Amino acid sequence: MINLLNFLAIFAIVKHLMDMTEKKYLVEALLFISGDPVTIEAMKTITELPETELKQLLDELTAEYRDHKRGMQIIEVANAYQMTTNPAYAPWIRKLTSSAAPNKLSMPALETLAIIAYNQPIIKADVEHMRGVNSDGVIKSLLDRRLIKIMGRKEVPGKPLLYGTTKEFLQYFGLKDLTELPTLKELTRDEAA
Repeated sequence: MINLLNFLAIFAIVKHLMDMTEKKYLVEALLFISGDPVTIEAMKTITELPETELKQLLDELTAEYRDHKRGMQIIEVANAYQMTTNPAYAPWIRKLTSSAAPNKLSMPALETLAIIAYNQPIIKADVEHMRGVNSDGVIKSLLDRRLIKIMGRKEVPGKPLLYGTTKEFLQYFGLKDLTELPTLKELTRDEAA
């Protein structure tokens, strides 16, 4: 027979587990409805939960999605968390949305973006020197898409603008941070293969 103290202890444990499950579902709902990456700081403000608890809940959710091989996943991107579709289902999702084409970057845009990503902060003249062509239009397009930003001015005569990548750049390419960019050595090796 269970005495009253044991019953209360078991009840407290079950209540704590239920509370943790509800909190985990709350975090899941925030990620789902946002669509964009959500920082732990933003979740902390919204939920009023401690950062360590949020990190634990995010780790558990990420593992659950990964271990059950679901159609959705939770990834860490640009120092935030985002719910995305599982890349394994990309061919079918592309068929459904059929709007993937407008989101694609042109070869000149990709080339310019790569130069900026690997050499930031960089001025337009240096980008143009590396590309061998005028880059006004491409840089404007990348600024409009918020994949690059103005980081300041170079302290030389004329004070040209310095460009660098944004969080949207990290999000577009699914990178946690710039350290996840392949090294130039890796790119050269892949190209040679």
